[in-house]
Amino acid sequence: MIDPFVRSGERVKTLSEVKERALTFAGTLRELGVKHGDRYAIVMRNEIAFLEVNLAAGAVGAVPVPVNWHWTGDDLKHILSDSGSKVAVVHTDLVPAVETQKPEGMQIIEAAVPDEVRQAYGLDDVQLTGRYPVLSDCIDKGKPLVEVSSTPPMAVIYTSGTTGLAKGIVREPVPTEAAGELAAFLADLLGLAPGLTTVMPAPLYHSAPNVNLTFAAALGMNIVILPKFDPEEFLRVVETHRVDVVQLVPTMFLRLLRLPEEVREKYDISSLREVVHSAQPCPPDVKRAMIDWVGPIVSEYYGGSEGGPWVKCTSEEWLSHPGTVGRPVLDAALRIMGPDLEQVPVGEAGIIYGRSPSVWPDFTYLNNDAKRRDIDGSDGFITVGDVGRVDEDGYLYLTDRLNDMVISGGVNIYPAEIEASLLTLDGVKDVAVFGIPDREMGEALAAHVELMEGAQLTEQDVRDAVRSRLAKYKVPRVVVFEDELPREDSGKLFKRRLKNGYWPQNAVT
Repeated sequence: MIDPFVRSGERVKTLSEVKERALTFAGTLRELGVKHGDRYAIVMRNEIAFLEVNLAAGAVGAVPVPVNWHWTGDDLKHILSDSGSKVAVVHTDLVPAVETQKPEGMQIIEAAVPDEVRQAYGLDDVQLTGRYPVLSDCIDKGKPLVEVSSTPPMAVIYTSGTTGLAKGIVREPVPTEAAGELAAFLADLLGLAPGLTTVMPAPLYHSAPNVNLTFAAALGMNIVILPKFDPEEFLRVVETHRVDVVQLVPTMFLRLLRLPEEVREKYDISSLREVVHSAQPCPPDVKRAMIDWVGPIVSEYYGGSEGGPWVKCTSEEWLSHPGTVGRPVLDAALRIMGPDLEQVPVGEAGIIYGRSPSVWPDFTYLNNDAKRRDIDGSDGFITVGDVGRVDEDGYLYLTDRLNDMVISGGVNIYPAEIEASLLTLDGVKDVAVFGIPDREMGEALAAHVELMEGAQLTEQDVRDAVRSRLAKYKVPRVVVFEDELPREDSGKLFKRRLKNGYWPQNAVT
């Protein structure tokens, strides 16, 4: 039997070797005082060592806490402190940020930055600090853990904190008798199976990519880890390694579709049997273009890091119900509620409440049970703050985030619709639409636009584009052109950073 591989850049290890190294690092964690149920932080970019450090948790029974390595200052300080992590495994270039924000007593293990990550992020001059134990030494010279845990906890994933400090999601342990059913559900949802090849293009600190990576390793799949998403490099990897299945986000769809046609046609990606996406609403034009390109192999699921997947949608379902994100999976259920928590009629927009499938473990927020209660509906239903509607066939459609909804002159406006419209405008690379203070109307609309290289658009061009497609009251009052919008590699847009320039001062007159 051929041992599956794990590849990052030019480096290749067998999956067996990766798991052996994870077992040795578990021994290191135990020596550092990390016990069953304790937490340790992973502040690393995408590479093979991330997988090794992540898998070590299963052996020692500890809880990995993948940390968004972009975060600095108070955001980073909050996570390192709130998680109670005893140890942080940190890439060398990220050590200074962790040093200044870590709580007293936290131990640092330094991970050397591999060549492929150096090249992707321009880190050629980064050298080991020499102040902390080095990850490779801990593994190469360490002893494998002998007493392996039989009940490993699930990772604590922190939400991205777009509207406040991030919250750590703590899941209940999965009983041994239920683990197989959960694994089968996730494998079917993500298109994973033993012997297949997948590529990891999204940041592994996020919930969906992290689950994808962990289950791919558990199933014995070939895994290619990309240090950073580059659309043409992604196509090259798919062709070279005959990738079967991949999980992307709509932002990646856009970047792939914007490659010149002659570039896309250079690569044979016919090995793909399933392209899964989630994380953010996908503009209908973009979804249709992806299906036209790769075929009806594009599936989508929707839920939240808290409640797991609630609905799924195949290409065939989407083509017959354009714009939908799907229907409930297994015994999951949906309710669309008004502000008074009464269900609204079919077809009417409201706050989306979902009940997770019974195979999905319940959760709370670390050190914050009150926040957990805030999102409860009743009968096991929760909300992650999205607005949407359900049609007569039971298909869910996302309208926007509840926190993003703009109320102008008493009228509810959903920015996602405006953003989707502007993304189809020639020259627009990215866009964020949100509400800003207005003395007369309560709120007005602002659009912050990132243009493609060489594109020349005016504020009036942007307004005219919206006016030609949508109602007049959806035309942005303020248009600002940005060099780059604050968006994560996963596609998550930090509107809070843009809004901070307007609230509570600088009201539009």
